[in-house]
Amino acid sequence: MVSIQNLYKKFGKNQVLSGVDLDINSGGIFAVLGPNGSGKTTLIKSVLGMVIPNKGEISVLGNNIKNSSNYRYKIDYLPQIANFPSNLKVKELVKMIKDLRGYTTEDLRLIELFKLEPFLNKKLGTLSGGTKQKVNLVLTFMFNSPLIILDEPTTGLDPISLIRLKDLIQVEKAKGKTILITSHIMSFVEEVSDEIVFLLEGKIYFKGTISELKTKTNQPDFEHAIASILTDNHA
Repeated sequence: MVSIQNLYKKFGKNQVLSGVDLDINSGGIFAVLGPNGSGKTTLIKSVLGMVIPNKGEISVLGNNIKNSSNYRYKIDYLPQIANFPSNLKVKELVKMIKDLRGYTTEDLRLIELFKLEPFLNKKLGTLSGGTKQKVNLVLTFMFNSPLIILDEPTTGLDPISLIRLKDLIQVEKAKGKTILITSHIMSFVEEVSDEIVFLLEGKIYFKGTISELKTKTNQPDFEHAIASILTDNHA
């Protein structure tokens, strides 16, 4: 599904990715973790074609992304920060995205799921952060793409919306989709992910299941396993 080979990216003097090799197979939920500055967002934006690596190869769905941008139509992406035009109404934004990407009726189901009906005629600039995030989720999940990338999807969500998001992710996984998630919420990661990829200082420190990570770090739970990696590497 996604193949990354020998990926390097530097911003000025700052080496953000240092020879990343990563293969993510079709189907399943993969969490990309790491401390701030570890290269998570740069890695995701490289896959999306929003960041151009200094070196290395990326293939998505068997296609080298250097040769084409069409592969992006097969990805649904939820950015960490949703910068919507503040003067647009919610329903106008949804219509605009549908006009750009193609016909779907899934938006109706998702609007109902996240209880957004009362906000459809409100301007985006007047919405709370949590409501904007629900709009963000509708825009992400209303198309039927095989690869979904979610950058900090839980931001601002109330407990009920969080449950609905987790259910939605499992429904998409059951369809055979591949879902990449970044999150700082370890309980969420532990609950939804099949495998984790842990980035540290621009390199992949670990790839595997959470139980494998606990065995590797000799820790009783997931949060202590993560803490142990960070402590050992900053001692």
